[in-house]
Amino acid sequence: MSSLFSSTITLGKELKVTDAEFGQLRDFIYAQCGIYVADNRKYLLENRLANRLKQLNLKNFSEYYYYLQYDAGRREELNRLFEVITTNETSFYRNPPQLQVFQEQILTDVLDSLRKSGQKKLRIWSAGCSTGEEPYTLAMIIADVLKGELPTWDVRITANDLSERVLESARRGVYNEYTLRSTPKDVLARHFVKQDSFYAVRPELKKLILYHQINLSDAAQIKRVERSQIVFCRNVIIYFDDEMKKKVIGAFYDNLLPGGYLIIGHSESLHNISRAFKPIHYPGAIIYKKEG
Repeated sequence: MSSLFSSTITLGKELKVTDAEFGQLRDFIYAQCGIYVADNRKYLLENRLANRLKQLNLKNFSEYYYYLQYDAGRREELNRLFEVITTNETSFYRNPPQLQVFQEQILTDVLDSLRKSGQKKLRIWSAGCSTGEEPYTLAMIIADVLKGELPTWDVRITANDLSERVLESARRGVYNEYTLRSTPKDVLARHFVKQDSFYAVRPELKKLILYHQINLSDAAQIKRVERSQIVFCRNVIIYFDDEMKKKVIGAFYDNLLPGGYLIIGHSESLHNISRAFKPIHYPGAIIYKKEG
């Protein structure tokens, strides 16, 4: 770990990004995916891309910018760039108070409503799902709520991310103990199969989730997502500027069925972004509802 860290730092000193290069890359990244890299993150971009330049045998960030636009390998490199600029720190059962509200209030309300209408078809969208911990957590909660009734339901969780590499990891559904550090022991026993020092999500839960890559700045891609009763987008809009936030939240509103719910990160807010949703305050969580 220390040798890798020191080599990255050394390389970072050799490869300084100029203000002009930073501006080019920032505009390019924003145009591609809507993520805005602030001035105070310039050094992070510099350090994180240093290894990419080394591996591609490029002399400076101008050459890298040219590579992203014109090289035959630009599509694959764009995926690498997306991995570099997004962080994927996540875990199972992250933010328990919010998940408790989801399980005891939101999910129960939606399931009851569907039962009454005679349509046992549940659709949830996990936007920005990273390596799969969130959608698998949701699948486990749904299985625990429905219990033996689950096979009689049509349940689909659409899970997507900007990075194809994290989606490949999500599809495998195999995790280490650190990732599972906040997972209740009974959940671990019920929904995972132990494989040496790793844990694999049980197949019956994996089949509830459809993973695919999506760019939240691409309106056409978003429109192809099946309409949902619940949208989860936690700790994603923090990467966007106000214009992009409004665009994405508007897309979630359009995706949600009438009476649907939007759940964002516990430290995030729709204040000054959208008035289309009704905020509902619960202990430890604010949930946004699409009325009508």
